[in-house]
Amino acid sequence: MTITRDEATTSRDSELPRPSSLEEVPGWFWPLDQHLFAWFLGHRTPLNPPGDLLEMGCYLGKSTIVMGAFLRDGEKLTVCDLFGAEDGYTKEATKAFYQRSLTRRAFEANYLAFNDTLPDVVEGRTDVLASLIEEDSCRFVHIDASHMYDDVRGDILTAKKALREDGILVLDDYRTEHTPGVAAASWEAVFCHGLRPVMLSSNKLYGTWGDPAPLREALLTELRTIPKCVPGIQEIAGHDVIRASRGKIPAPDLVTSCHPRRVYSPARVLSSTAAGAPKSGSLARRIAVDLLPPVVTRALRKACRARG
Repeated sequence: MTITRDEATTSRDSELPRPSSLEEVPGWFWPLDQHLFAWFLGHRTPLNPPGDLLEMGCYLGKSTIVMGAFLRDGEKLTVCDLFGAEDGYTKEATKAFYQRSLTRRAFEANYLAFNDTLPDVVEGRTDVLASLIEEDSCRFVHIDASHMYDDVRGDILTAKKALREDGILVLDDYRTEHTPGVAAASWEAVFCHGLRPVMLSSNKLYGTWGDPAPLREALLTELRTIPKCVPGIQEIAGHDVIRASRGKIPAPDLVTSCHPRRVYSPARVLSSTAAGAPKSGSLARRIAVDLLPPVVTRALRKACRARG
């Protein structure tokens, strides 16, 4: 297990392909969840003051990129993954897949295409995080590592300790047919460990150990602004929970840029931090990136990269 930050900035100069939009990053991070991450991470209320972010399992960085884009001043993002290591996997088939498809250099190259500084990287099993992450330090934790019941149960307990009371926990694959261990651990957290579900997407459960009511009402208002999203409320063991399917919901516009630290709309996030995009240049260049059609924006990026 290694813990490092920014030691692999040479990835900036590597020959690995660098994506220009989130759509080009491999991974299973669907449009509805992109909207939801942006909303939960950018939702500013007295109940959502600054706090650290934690991701257990990052694959090639698709969700990590969004998390990094919403870091506030003084916050820290920690990412934990095995990155195809020789040991640490529960199943040999799982290890074989990730050794073929996942490397830390590829993750870093993708992340640095959209964000300026690498997160804190813990290369190892997620069970080491219990002694590394400060109690009550996080406002958002995403769990997408091992899918075995015992491992997920441990990750949830680590997240509960790391999250402040009103922080957000996101559990991936809580209902996928080949991950029954995740389902068992997720609903055990609700029925036995006090987790209060707020939102169910097709792939992820969003919950809190705080009061879900203010989040639920504000989120319902937001979801009704997303084209083809028809949220509903289901009662689960006394909890009112929002549910919406990912089907037919358009992806957020990740090319027409609007800096996420200035505008927290989930439909317009990230692209001004994409590789080569103007970040702090002239006012005219910033306006151009904000307002021009995507085809022109892409041409502008290429020109900026060519100039170095």
